[in-house]
Formats: sequence, structure tokens, C-alpha cells
Amino acid sequence: MQTLDTLDWITISIYFAVLLGIAIWVIQKKQSNTEDYFLAGRNVGWFVVGASIFASNIGSEHVVGLAGAGAGDKLPMLIYEIQAWVVLILGWVFLPFYARSGVFTMPEFLEKRFDARSRWVLSVFSIIAYVLTKISVTIYAGGVVVSALLGIDFWTGALGTVILTGIYTILGGMRAVVYTETLQAIVLVFGAATLTIIGLDKVGGWESMTQTIGPEYLNMWRPATDPDFPWPSLLITSTIVGIWYWCTDQYIVQRALTARNIKEGRRGTIFGAVLKLLPVFLFLIPGIIALTLKMRGELEWDSPDQAFPVLMSNLLPSGLRGLVAAGLLAALMSSLASVFNSCSTLFTVDIYKKLRPNTPEKKLVRTGQIATVIIVIIGIIWIPIMANISGVLYEYLQSVQSYIAPPITAVFLLGIFYKRINAPGALTTLVVGLLVGALRIVLEITKESFAHDSFWYYLGDMNFLSFGAWFFLFCIVLIVVVSLLTRVPAKEKTENLTFQTISEEEKKNNKLSYNWKDIVVSIIILGIVAAVMLFFNGK
Repeated sequence: MQTLDTLDWITISIYFAVLLGIAIWVIQKKQSNTEDYFLAGRNVGWFVVGASIFASNIGSEHVVGLAGAGAGDKLPMLIYEIQAWVVLILGWVFLPFYARSGVFTMPEFLEKRFDARSRWVLSVFSIIAYVLTKISVTIYAGGVVVSALLGIDFWTGALGTVILTGIYTILGGMRAVVYTETLQAIVLVFGAATLTIIGLDKVGGWESMTQTIGPEYLNMWRPATDPDFPWPSLLITSTIVGIWYWCTDQYIVQRALTARNIKEGRRGTIFGAVLKLLPVFLFLIPGIIALTLKMRGELEWDSPDQAFPVLMSNLLPSGLRGLVAAGLLAALMSSLASVFNSCSTLFTVDIYKKLRPNTPEKKLVRTGQIATVIIVIIGIIWIPIMANISGVLYEYLQSVQSYIAPPITAVFLLGIFYKRINAPGALTTLVVGLLVGALRIVLEITKESFAHDSFWYYLGDMNFLSFGAWFFLFCIVLIVVVSLLTRVPAKEKTENLTFQTISEEEKKNNKLSYNWKDIVVSIIILGIVAAVMLFFNGK
């Protein structure tokens, strides 16, 4: 690892100075009510919406983890990174329902469609899930990146970035988050693209790299009998997780809800989908380049998760190294800022405001700021626990999400597509589904204490992708059966909230919110996704 020199530090300092300037400018703007603080006044344009969606998604765990997947023979994980088509589903299918209902949060939408009980379950569960997955994994990956890049110890790097990000998120709210994320997305894309181009040149181009690692290494489609990544389960479960993450998760959807109208929101998701095509080239391929150089004896690293920082510090010239380091710090900070803000939104709007409905707007904003402080502290407490997690970070994240996603995806999908789904069906599926997901995590950790021919061992040892696919089918059957055995939902619970009950006026308004350009760009994105899937088949 080469350490950063003076020119690198100057580049990083300039980046942070600009970031600080944006944060101060935003903080000076009014944050007098919850719409200002949590949704940036619902007045954001499509470019900022799209850049914010992308920057929220691409955290340091993606940069570290996806490059690690490329370097560690886990290419099938690539399927989670070519989900630009699922981002389009958010804009074309889900967003009109969310925007029409005027909600701040996803649990709030469930209350409008079902009842308050579903809202409570999803609110509390989402906050716990954010701490277990997003906050902890992002902080851990950030500590790895910062300590590797800046030559400081893990604790100092992790603590420094958490506290710095926490300060501007607390003071500036959602507006600070989306505008700083726009800058961070630009820096990250430029920096990582430069590394990919220089890296490919260093290994002698794509053909030379393929010869070193072997063409079969570039196959993301393993046989259905593969113990790690059977392709049918991979395709089904990645889609279920994708719909949960991109279309129903507060963390991402909150960015689309900041748009000034449905048209800007949809265009923002289309632009976000365009940007989502980039990680394959920006992060996965550098991981493969790092592996190629290691196989040739030109680079050395201990674990696949170190591939990206080591490649960056060794290949890039002075100054550029600082820019990519700034991009990696940007990825860490944008993800942390997003999750901090989403957690405080869920707590303030879905828990505190429900318990104290007459609280003045200014006090709600203050509550949101205090909630962010507490979440930052919880995140710091989690660091030593995360420091003990082994294995490829990205795979850990995807396996946990495969147990969280099925019940929530089933409730939102069927809730919007099938008007007969009712509150008892939704509540039963959320509660049972989340208990089953928790049981699977416990069994996975303790499976060796059971007899190898027992049902509990089988359930804990089952491939996480296959488990996710069967679990989703179970949730679909459960929600349909319980709904059909209980009462028909009241008319106000389905009016304009399902595809079967949209009024003619709303259909007309929706048609006015897009034009032929939006359709053409969306079709091109689908074509590129299909082309990438076909290209990485090891032939």
C-alpha cells in the first residue's frame, strides 16, 4: 500500500471544503417544518433525485464488497448490481401511488392501505434492520477503507467519518443529504472510472485480463445444482430483494418523494437507473483487475475486501489517488447520511408523532435531530461487533437482506396489485415473515448444534438464495389465504391505492407525467441490462 502524499491531501482538502460549503449553505435555509427537514420541502429536481438515489445506494460496502466479489470468485453477486430495471419499477409502478397518497414514509403508506398495526410493525422493524445491516456494515466498510487509505487505525477512521457525517445530517436534514450526495456521486463516478481505465491499461486490456483469469471466471450464471449460487434461485431472490430495496424501502424511496412532482420523481428514478448501470464497470471490474495483477505477482493483498483500496493506492498517480480516496469517503458518508436521515424520519413521523399527534412542527424537527444523534451513537457502539465479521462483506449483506425482503415485498406488491388483500393478511405476513427471517439467522449461526439429518439443520444450512425464493412463495400464499378468509377491505382502504381502483382522472394525470423520451430511455436501460447479463456468461 502506498500512502497518500501532499498532492493527494490537497485534493481531499478541496473536496471536503466544497462539501462543507454546500452543507453550510443548506443549513442556513429554513428547516421550520417536517416537510422541509425530512423531504427537503418536496421541491427537488430530477437530476438531484437521481444522483441522490445512486449515491445513497453506493456506499463503501458496495465499493469494498463488490470489488471483493470480483476478486474473490463471487461474480454471480453481480446480479444485484445490474438492477437498474428494478429502479425503473419504482418510478413507473410504485411512485405514483406513494406520491398520490401524500405520505412521508413507507410504513405510513401501509397504514393508508391497511391499518395502523402494519405501520407499527414495519416502522419498528425497519429501524432495527437499518442498525443491523446498513449502519453497521457501512461503518465497518468505512473503517476498512479509511484506515487503508489514510494510514490511520480502524477506530479513528470509523469514528471520524461517523461523527462528521452525523453533524451535517443532524443540522441540515434531508436537503443537506441530497445536495451533498449529488457532489459525492459525481466525484465517485469520475474517480472510479479513472481507476478502471488505468487498471485495464495496466493489465494489457480486457483480452489479456481474460487470458490470465480464464474466461470461465467471468460466468455469473452457475448451474442450478451449484451449492453457492444456483442460477434460478439467484434470479428469483435477487429480484425479490431488489423490489424490497428499490421500491419499498424508506432509505431509497424517500429520495424520490423529495421531488416537486411525479414527473420529476419518475425522471429522477430513470436517471438513477442510468447511474445504476455504472457499478459493474466502476467497482466489479477493478476487483477482477486486482485479482489479475495478484495472479501475475504484481500486487499483494490479504483478503478480497482489500482489493479496491490496494489497487487504487498502487496504480493511481499523485493527486488522482487523493480524488478517488475522496470518492470512497464520499460513498461512505453519503450512505451513512442517508440511513441516519431515514432512521430519524421513521422514528419521528411513524413512532413519536403517532404517540404525540399534537406536537408542534418545530418540536418534531428537534426530535428528528435528537433521534439522529442517538442513531449515530448506536452506530458507534456497533463498530466492535462488526469488526469481528469475517467473509466477503457484500455476501453477508445480501444474505441478511434475503431473509428481510420476502414478507415486505409480498405485502407491498400484492397490496398494490390486488385490492382483495386486507389488513389481517398484511399484518400476519409481516409478523410471521419477520419471525421466520429471524429464526433463519439464528439457525444459520447455531446449525452445528443440531443433528445433520434434522429439519432445523436443513433449514439453517439451506442455500440463502434458495431459502429466499421459497420464503417469498410462502409469504405470497400466506397473505392471500389470510385475506380471503377474512373480511373484504373497506373502500377507502383501496381507493386510488391499487391498480384495480385508480380513477379515470388519476389515470389521465399519470399519462401527463411522462413523454416518449422517458419511455425510450427506459427501454434502452432494459436493453443494456439484458446485454450485461448475456455478456457475463463465461463464453
